[in-house]
Amino acid sequence: ACGGGGISADSTEPTEAGSSSSTAVPVVPGEPEGPGPTETQGFPDVDLSVHDVPLEEVYFDTFDGGSVPLSESTPELREALRDAIPPIDVPVYGGITDGEWLMPEDLVLGYVAGGVAHAYPFKILNFHEIVNDELAGIPVLISYCPLCRSGVVYDRRMNGETLSFGNTSALYESDLVMVDRTTGSYWWQVAGTAIVGPLSGAALQPLPSTVATWANWTVEYPDTLVLTRETGYERPYERDSFADYTDFLDSGRFPFPVGEAARDPRLARSALVVGVAIDGDIRAYPVDGLIDPIVDQVGGQTIVVFPIDGGGSVFKATVGEESLQFERRQGQFVDIESGSTWDATGVARSGVWEGTSLDPLPSRTMFWFAFVGAFPDVEVYSGN
Repeated sequence: ACGGGGISADSTEPTEAGSSSSTAVPVVPGEPEGPGPTETQGFPDVDLSVHDVPLEEVYFDTFDGGSVPLSESTPELREALRDAIPPIDVPVYGGITDGEWLMPEDLVLGYVAGGVAHAYPFKILNFHEIVNDELAGIPVLISYCPLCRSGVVYDRRMNGETLSFGNTSALYESDLVMVDRTTGSYWWQVAGTAIVGPLSGAALQPLPSTVATWANWTVEYPDTLVLTRETGYERPYERDSFADYTDFLDSGRFPFPVGEAARDPRLARSALVVGVAIDGDIRAYPVDGLIDPIVDQVGGQTIVVFPIDGGGSVFKATVGEESLQFERRQGQFVDIESGSTWDATGVARSGVWEGTSLDPLPSRTMFWFAFVGAFPDVEVYSGN
């Protein structure tokens, strides 16, 4: 429901909707022009008797400038709002020329499966937020909330079963709330955890992904596939409804209520971070304007964050038993130990390690308020 009308940061009174200015949250959703390729039948309703968060803190966006807390919702309302922002269940991919409509600075959520790169333009995800797919034998959930600028890829398998996800039109901590079509449980997108329903407390496994500009992604992955506009829906995909949204956040407001953790003042609310969690050790790496690679220890592992315009990619900074340190030299990533040059895909392009690939690590790229709201014990990286 991330594209709907907003609620002020300190109350549940609706704010003006329908504008992309700094005083209102843009309205994105709309009914499909015709039946689209989504699995909307047979959803069980959510079981409100089981929940890990207060029901009154989950808000349905009614897309008319108003909202309804989950605690006051009816089964009829929940059904009517389900998939108002329709997920994509039959994604159609094309080659790099199918992305020619994108501007170089447009952002994509990138995921590599079986050696094949896939790019999901934010301009498409603004209108759908969820893509269910299976890539290289792994059922994946491509998830994105425009209000958090949170692009996360998850494994859809849970307890030996493959889940399929839809959109509730609700938000928690001003973030997309998804619903699995098997149990009707509600899932917090940023955290990847079920918060209402029989699976409450369960967590999806995040997968390695990258947020980057289209220009940078295609340089790193010139053979990339890209999600096309053949979605089954008519939407103005060329429009960026959230172009001015950071102004709204930094003006001191949130579109929907958030808790105290999301107001953590260590970084600006709209500061872009790459979040990494390993064995309970959680770190946030500010990447706005980042040029040099970051080498750090997280959960007992040596990792490297390679900055990319729009985000960053995260890898184990080890080859065999050797840990590497990285720096930028003349515009290239170079490991200090051997002088080999590496690209942002984690592949050594020259030197002793030429042809070697670093192991990618799961990460989440999003606004600071969203990450710290989900992971309040996070440590902010401030330098070597």
